[in-house]
Amino acid sequence: MTNNFELYKVFYWSAKTGSLTQAAKALYLTQPSVSHAIKQLEDSFGIPLFYRNSKGVELTQEGAVLYSYIEQSHILITLAEEKMAALKNLDSGELRIGGSDSLFKHYVLPYLEDFHRKFPGIKLHLNHGTTPEVITFLKEGKIDLGVVRMPIVDSQLEVRESFQLQDCFVAGARYAELKDTVLSLEMLLRYPVILFSRNSRARMAITEIFQSYGHTIKPEIEVGSVDLLIEFARRGLGISYVTREFVSKELEQGSLFEIKLDVPLPPSHVGIMTMRNMPLTSAARRFIEIVR
Repeated sequence: MTNNFELYKVFYWSAKTGSLTQAAKALYLTQPSVSHAIKQLEDSFGIPLFYRNSKGVELTQEGAVLYSYIEQSHILITLAEEKMAALKNLDSGELRIGGSDSLFKHYVLPYLEDFHRKFPGIKLHLNHGTTPEVITFLKEGKIDLGVVRMPIVDSQLEVRESFQLQDCFVAGARYAELKDTVLSLEMLLRYPVILFSRNSRARMAITEIFQSYGHTIKPEIEVGSVDLLIEFARRGLGISYVTREFVSKELEQGSLFEIKLDVPLPPSHVGIMTMRNMPLTSAARRFIEIVR
């Protein structure tokens, strides 16, 4: 038996064309090379695969059995090569992205629209989760890349900084008396505060900021989405900590206003996260190029 697939390729074209000469032309080989390859294959099986005749060659009964399998293999290999070409050219395939609902809605969506318009054959799969969950998705191979808030410290991951956001506290009409007031962090804590879930990167960031000034921030309400942070603040249930860019419409319309503080809140950075030293798919590479 042989594992030399080049011999099977010679066998396939010899059987398909019925001519060693034509097989040699198709494979860019010399005819003696083709004859030698056929002999090697026949010797490995211990049975003749071809009859020689005046027109060329004809399969023996055993050769016909082998050809029925090799033909199927050739078809599958051809399809695989076509599939690889389609993936390279982004005619087909998939793009799997992990991120939070808010980043998908307010940041990633325009880039996805652009990508889908350029490459409609690529299927899009979005996996929603917090930053720790997205990191897990990536390490388990469930996504190709993640869109997350930084910093990310993990030797297995590579993060390309993409853009920055500015977080702030906002309130609705119920707290209108605070519109022209500059609050200290201590004064802010006298009001009910609404924060995102405990394991979110934004929650960790604001907790660290308050701790750096010697305060502990304890939310009156915790929610699991930015939409709820916005809606709860708009309805007067408290003062929400949100990303300014995500509430630009509400701030412009006046249904929310930004709380002024006597200390600056540093901007947060968002990055594209991938596995270090792991090759990216063509679709993932192209999407990163669009985002950057």
